Amino acid sequence: MAASDVHRAIHAVFRIESSRLIAGLARMVRDVGLAEELAQDALVTALERWPESGVPDNPGAWLMAAAKRRAIDELRRSKRIERKHEEIGHEIGAQQAPFAPDLDAALDDDVGDDLLRLVFTACHPVLSTEARIALTLRLLGGLTTEEIARAFLVPEPTVAQRIVRAKRTLTEARVPFEVPRGAERAARLSSVLQVIYLIFNEGYSATAGDDWMRPALCEDALRLGRILAELAPDEPEVHGLVALMEIQASRSRARVGPSGEPVLLLDQNRARWDHVLIRRGLAALERAEVLGGARGFYALQAAIAACHARARTADETDWARIAALYGVLAALAPSPVVELNRAVAVSMAFGPAAGLEIVDALRAEPSLQGYHLLPSVRGDLLAKLGRLDEACAELERAASLTRNARERALLHERAAACARAPSH
Repeated sequence: MAASDVHRAIHAVFRIESSRLIAGLARMVRDVGLAEELAQDALVTALERWPESGVPDNPGAWLMAAAKRRAIDELRRSKRIERKHEEIGHEIGAQQAPFAPDLDAALDDDVGDDLLRLVFTACHPVLSTEARIALTLRLLGGLTTEEIARAFLVPEPTVAQRIVRAKRTLTEARVPFEVPRGAERAARLSSVLQVIYLIFNEGYSATAGDDWMRPALCEDALRLGRILAELAPDEPEVHGLVALMEIQASRSRARVGPSGEPVLLLDQNRARWDHVLIRRGLAALERAEVLGGARGFYALQAAIAACHARARTADETDWARIAALYGVLAALAPSPVVELNRAVAVSMAFGPAAGLEIVDALRAEPSLQGYHLLPSVRGDLLAKLGRLDEACAELERAASLTRNARERALLHERAAACARAPSH
C-alpha cells in the first residue's frame, strides 16, 4: 500500500476511533484537553510507523494501546499519579502495582459510559453555545478545526480559540468527567440535545454562504444523535430528536435542484425522499411516545415532520393536525419562530387570511426584526391573497436580510414573479 493510501487509512480510522480514545483517556486523566493531546500523540505515532509496518488488523486497538503508553509516560513524568492517586486509585490500582494491566482495565471498561461522559462534558452549560458546538464536533464528531470553521463560515483561528478556551474553562471550573444524576442530568441532557439540534439545523438550512445545505453537518448530527440514543435508551427526548433528524434528513436529496438551487417542501419530488430514513424516524418517534415523551419539544417537531413524511403527495398533507401540533408546541415552548411556523400551517389548513392574521401580530416582535423568514412568509401569504405589490416588497426585504446566497436568489425570483403577475 502506498504511503499516501496508508495516511488516508490512518486519518479515516482516527476519525472513527478518536471519540472512544479521548473518552477512555479522559476518564483516567480527568482532563479532556490532555486526553485529546494523548490521542493526537497516538495518531502521530501511527503516521510514523504504519507506512513501514502496514495498517494493523485492529487499528483501533493499536491506537488505544499507543495512547495508553503515552498516558502512562505522562502520568509518570508529571507525577499525576501522586496528585490523583486517591481520586483514581480504584481505576489504575496502587502505585506499587504494575502500571499497564491496571491502566488497561481502567481504559477498556465500560466504553459506552465513557462516551456518554464525554458528551455531557463537551456540552456542559458552563461553556457558551458556540464553544459547546465546536468542542462537540471536535471531540465526538472527529472534525478538524478547519472543517468546523468551513462548516460554520467562521475564521479558523476563531474556532481554534473557542476550542482552547472551552477546554481551559472545563479544567478551571473542575467540571467532573461524569454522567450527572437527577435534575442536573435532565438540565445537562437538554444542553446536549440543543447542541446536536443546532448542528443539524445549520446543515439542513445553512445560515450563510453559497450552499443551501451542508449535508456533512446533518450526517455528523445524526451520527451523534444515534450514538446518544444507544447510550441513553430510556430518554424519550433523545429518541424524539433522532426521529426529527431522520425524517428531515430523508428529504435532503429532494431539497436541492440540479444547479444547487433550493426546492421548497411543496415542490419536492417525494419519490426522491429516502424512505429508509423515514422508517427509522417513525420508529424512533414511536419509541419516544412509548417512553411517554409524545409531548416533548423534539418529539412534537418529529410528529409534525411525520405528517409530511406520511403524505404521498403535498395535497394529502394533514395541515389541520400540523397546525394543532404547532399549537401544543407553542404552549410547551413559546417562541415567535414557533408561532411563525404555526401561521404557515394555519394558512394551509384554513386559508391565507387566517395565517396572515397571526403573522401580522408578530411584526412588532423585537426578536424577529432581522429574521428574513418573517417577511418571506408574509410575502407568500400576501401573494396568495392577490396583494402583489405588498408581496413583492416583503419578498425583496426578506432577500435583503438573508445571508444565504441560494436563499437570496430564490427570494428575488419569487419577488420578480409577483411583479410579473397580473393584478386582480
